[in-house]
Amino acid sequence: MDRVIARTEECYQLAEQHFRRRFPRPDIELDLRGQRAGVAYLDRNLLRFNGRMYRENQEHFLQHTVAHEVAHLIAHQLYGHRIRPHGREWQGLMTGLYGLPANRCHSYAVPTRRVTRYLYRCACPDPMPFTAQRHARVARGSRYLCRRCGSQLQFTGSRQQG
Repeated sequence: MDRVIARTEECYQLAEQHFRRRFPRPDIELDLRGQRAGVAYLDRNLLRFNGRMYRENQEHFLQHTVAHEVAHLIAHQLYGHRIRPHGREWQGLMTGLYGLPANRCHSYAVPTRRVTRYLYRCACPDPMPFTAQRHARVARGSRYLCRRCGSQLQFTGSRQQG
């Protein structure tokens, strides 16, 4: 975490020297999970980073991802709400100020998520897998009909992990 804080500070100092003004420092959290490497919360002046991706890609993460998210906060503070998240203002900060490519997305390895499928049956021979969201709708009273045979799909009580 100390290196993330130090890199954030480095990015802010470059921005302050370039624009000859002070920028409020953000709160920083290393608690983000899932597929996103980082997120900038503009109105809260908060940066959240994916700890797993940071640990697995430290040098690239510090150089690129931290600068990417800081550039979002700096662009917001300079230009306000009306700019596009990866628009020309943000791109200018990435390339002109930080000397980095203005890439929208990271290329870090993302672990695949385990997905539970709920098995439903109708008059057809093969079960029909439902997502957790669709299964929850059934629990709240929704009904689904098979597109092949037209009969109502019923939960079998079985699940499969994928």
